[in-house]
Amino acid sequence: MFQRILAIVAATFLLAACETASQVSGDSASTSASNTASSSAASSSSSSAAAEKTPAEKLAQVGDTVNFDFDSAELTVSARSTLNRQAAFLSVNPDLMIVIEGHADERGTREYNLALGERRATAVRDYLVAKGINSARVRTVSYGKERPAVSGSNEAAWAKNRRAATVLN
Repeated sequence: MFQRILAIVAATFLLAACETASQVSGDSASTSASNTASSSAASSSSSSAAAEKTPAEKLAQVGDTVNFDFDSAELTVSARSTLNRQAAFLSVNPDLMIVIEGHADERGTREYNLALGERRATAVRDYLVAKGINSARVRTVSYGKERPAVSGSNEAAWAKNRRAATVLN
């Protein structure tokens, strides 16, 4: 019985492989003619598709991450500048919902870094709400030190991990 099932499975795979090969090969003259026609149509549509960016790409272009000083949830001047651009972006895209992810570097306990990440996410949310973004569109989450942006145990890595990231929901 086992040999019969094995033979059926082998035959199925063999037929599937043959079917795939016949779709790939085909008549080279008709294939090249259709490829030429479709490549010119694809190139014009791909150039217009390249001009169109997704909302996530547009948010990244505006700036989707703000960094914090060591053991701080206070927004820096640079962070406020980024958040002003985010607020403008969100104002012209009122249907977008966001999540503010609070992060910390690896130093400190898990519990402390979760609380610090929450304070950082809340600071960003409060700033965006003060700029006119509806609070119902903004959710916060803290990852503490659990999701570092950069691996390493030095000041350069720690500075990049002390952040709040805005992601589309």
